[in-house]
This record gives sequence, structure tokens and C-alpha cells, in this order.
Amino acid sequence: MTNTVNTANQSSVYIRVGEICQLLDISEPTAYKVMHKLNKELAAMGYITLAGRTNRAYFMQKVCGYPAVAEGGV
Repeated sequence: MTNTVNTANQSSVYIRVGEICQLLDISEPTAYKVMHKLNKELAAMGYITLAGRTNRAYFMQKVCGYPAVAEGGV
């Protein structure tokens, strides 16, 4: 799989479904399920979530295994 994700999007705090589809090589409905699960977890921790996008750092931590972000930010 080639990584065709626009690097300009990677500076955004949020990640959208299209980028999740590309990164994980999954269908759009599956990407929405992943995003919904992550947003539910974030909401349970008291964070505000937005439909159709999720926090990029939290996504990278939970799905890709990147280290947790420093205290004060998700």
C-alpha cells in the first residue's frame, strides 16, 4: 500500500475518515466504526468530540501504538 495521504492534513489536530481508510487500508464504514469508538472513549474522559473526525494523537496512540501524548493534551 502506498501512502498517498496529503502531508498538509497531518498538521491538523483531527484526523478524518478518508485518512483513516488510507492509513489502515479499510473501508469507509469500518473507518467510521473506529472513529466512533475512539470518540466515545474521548467523551467518557470528558473531551469534546466532533462528528466525522477524531483526535489525531489519540488515534495514533490507540490504533498505531505510538506513545501517549504528554499531560495536558490528548
